[in-house]
Amino acid sequence: MKKILIPLLSFLCLFSARAQEGIVYRNSTDFPVYGQAFQAAPDHPYRRLPESLIESIREPIRNLARNSAGLYIRFRSDATDIYAKWTNTGFHMPHMADCGTGGLDLYAFLDGEWRFVGSGFHWGPNSTEHQRRLVGNMQPQMREYMLYLSLYDEVKTLELGVPEGSILEQPQLQSPLNERPIVMYGSSILQGGCASRPGMAFTNILARRFNTTVMNLGFSGNAKLDFEIAELMASVPSPSVFVLDYVPNAPAELITEKGEHFFRILRNAHPDVPVILVEDPQYAHTVVDQAVAEEVRSRNAAQKALFELLQQAGEKNLYYLSADGMTGTDGEPFVDGVHFTDLGMVRYADHIEKLLKQLL
Repeated sequence: MKKILIPLLSFLCLFSARAQEGIVYRNSTDFPVYGQAFQAAPDHPYRRLPESLIESIREPIRNLARNSAGLYIRFRSDATDIYAKWTNTGFHMPHMADCGTGGLDLYAFLDGEWRFVGSGFHWGPNSTEHQRRLVGNMQPQMREYMLYLSLYDEVKTLELGVPEGSILEQPQLQSPLNERPIVMYGSSILQGGCASRPGMAFTNILARRFNTTVMNLGFSGNAKLDFEIAELMASVPSPSVFVLDYVPNAPAELITEKGEHFFRILRNAHPDVPVILVEDPQYAHTVVDQAVAEEVRSRNAAQKALFELLQQAGEKNLYYLSADGMTGTDGEPFVDGVHFTDLGMVRYADHIEKLLKQLL
């Protein structure tokens, strides 16, 4: 098998090099990036937390903040082919496609909607430098593009390429809208685990459906109600809704201890903005694993108790999203019993979309 793979990889590299002759690249920092709750530092343009907060937050969140989940770049071009060169850490997980963890996802605005047209991913393990044609052989006409960045890796550098003589310029279409973003906080599932490609993270699915930016503040294994994250969310100038989906990472006692104060930080800053408290999903193995089933039950009970406490305190614009029907009843939308496949991402988006339509 190795004797076959080595010549194949060599051929693909040679083909890629030949295909990119005559390609002109521009640094992607020339184009607007969306999905951040702050003005990014020039030397770290694709991080999800500001440098000031990265210095003070817990180390696991500090590391995860370097992941570019939910961020996207907008541009316009008449090119027949779109290329990308980018560097990252080469992070790999056995239960998630490399295209989702460290790849790129290109959408074009066609016939009044955003449509997936191509993706970029790396060849071989531990590779950190990537160069790919994202889409090709198109008619030479002006199109608007949206490039989703990696879900579980840090995009350190990124360049966009088009054939020499093609136009590559600033977007003219204001879509998705960025004035009143949906701000979502949660766990690895919200960060994007384990979508096959960035565009299939449910935050990005919702952004396309509602034509609005969704800020992805999902931190794998670390949605533990850190007040610093609440302060960052509260600093967003004009949020349309806050979604609190931390229960998969927060034991019942942590929700009881910190949940109300986390909510108060948001409410004090935005008295009229709707807040949605989300339950823990019913995972595939809860039907047989009694320990996991009890853990989910206790966490959801604490989340419901928090909701009722806030209601009794007179809080308005507060909503509760039950896990009933969130992922279906067949147990199929999971890759490892916990994290979502693309099917799980779509089902979750369908589930929360019903409530968001009422609020938006």
